[in-house]
Amino acid sequence: MDSISGQWIAGEHSRQGTQLFNSVDPRVGRSRGMPFANATLDEVALSCAAARQAFRETAGWPAERFAAGLEAIAAGLQHDSQTLIAAADAETGLGPQRLSGEMGRTTGQLRAFAALLREGSYVQAIIDRAQPDRQPAPRPDLRRMRVALGPVAVFAASNFPFAFSVCGGDSASAWAAGCPVVVKAHPGHPETSALTAGVVTRALEEAGFPRGFFSLLQGDSTAVGQALVAHDAIEAVGFTGSLRGGRALFDAAAARSRPIPVYAEMGSVNPVIVLPGALAERMDALAEGLAGSVTLGSGQFCTNPGVVVLLESAEARAFAEKLAERMLARAPGVLLNEAVANGLRDAVARTEGSGLLTGIVRGPAPEGDAFCHPHTLMQTTGAAFVAHPALQQEHFGPVTLLVFCRDAVEREQVVEALHGSLTATVQGLHEEAADAAALFALLREKAGRLIWNGFPTGVEVAGAQVHGGPYPATTAPATTSVGLTAIERFMRPVAWQGVPDALLPPALQNANPLGILRWVDGIYTRESLG
Repeated sequence: MDSISGQWIAGEHSRQGTQLFNSVDPRVGRSRGMPFANATLDEVALSCAAARQAFRETAGWPAERFAAGLEAIAAGLQHDSQTLIAAADAETGLGPQRLSGEMGRTTGQLRAFAALLREGSYVQAIIDRAQPDRQPAPRPDLRRMRVALGPVAVFAASNFPFAFSVCGGDSASAWAAGCPVVVKAHPGHPETSALTAGVVTRALEEAGFPRGFFSLLQGDSTAVGQALVAHDAIEAVGFTGSLRGGRALFDAAAARSRPIPVYAEMGSVNPVIVLPGALAERMDALAEGLAGSVTLGSGQFCTNPGVVVLLESAEARAFAEKLAERMLARAPGVLLNEAVANGLRDAVARTEGSGLLTGIVRGPAPEGDAFCHPHTLMQTTGAAFVAHPALQQEHFGPVTLLVFCRDAVEREQVVEALHGSLTATVQGLHEEAADAAALFALLREKAGRLIWNGFPTGVEVAGAQVHGGPYPATTAPATTSVGLTAIERFMRPVAWQGVPDALLPPALQNANPLGILRWVDGIYTRESLG
């Protein structure tokens, strides 16, 4: 790498900018002496223009070519994994073990999308054959499938330098859909991003892709991202990060003369409702499990359980003491960067200064210069939570808020007052099924994933996964950013009416040469049509 690193634009290094920022070691809170140049507006434009040209070249490619590209990227990551993990550890403090698991998840989801492409039914082919004799009017032949949307801007997350970064879930699903990607790297791990971009560039080049199919832009200011979203070549945006950042991009995309969709995964408090029976029967296990979930990865998961709802009782108070003991028994970990540390400190200070808490327990202040925050357990009442939406602000770190409700009626009011979240959990016994069913009926309107007797941290990459939810969890509650159906965000339906068989794409042709599952005249089938 050069003494000052810049951008990867369509297979080439570029460094036009003079505004610099540095890679920082969060364990000591100091620069690592590795400067990176902010992308210029010209570099943003170059990357977008290259993506548009690449899309023109790849729009007619068969799915197999994109599958091969995804597998080539996965192989490249695996080959260079030790170098990448070392860089990510130096920039995030997440540790080699955690990062090794994340690397496996990243390569695994790339290969999973490749398998999805080879199966082929993801295009959702629908065929309604002509009915020329239908009365009172004939029906034309209509055939529909999903096609790639076009170049996508992906904004990398701070807390997952692989799985939600340069070639994480947003990029993988966009590439699988057939869309070129321009990534805005997160400034919290610029070296990791640059090294990963080199792997992606080489893999796609060896797989025969046009160079503009991928570019990487660096920057620690909002200007680069705003210019990227505003560029007319970009057709959609994928984002994982804060509510403030996601909303700014959403507003910028809506302000374009030709607005585009923004798939932003943002803040979430991921409520956990603990029913009395479960509390009485397995208090110790619940305290241990919840403490582990709240403090896992220093609490820096978008699925971190930030609100815990209980009915007021002696058992609930005993549980609060046990949970505090378990949390404070764990040593605080390193936070990702200074912005995360400052943001968490300020958020906790606002909540504590609101006068709405009935108690707060926190560990000792960490020593040294590391970006760190003590494990913190706050308490409030159900009435205060319902009356003051500010209590629902996300505390991105090892912090959670206990909400004590007078009775089941107030608990229902608390659930109804909840904002949108990625997850919602109910801890209960089978004998409490009636209460659980009533709660899930309410929580279904509040979250994208409902959990019974588990904890929200940990998001499986699978076909049935939903990593999404109502605003402010996301800007697009009908979609998911994790799992194989994430590909749908970057495709759009197109219908062919009365088009001869020879002019149809293979997925819609009578012979069904791809052998995919299609919905023909109201019936799912893989059969060819006569």
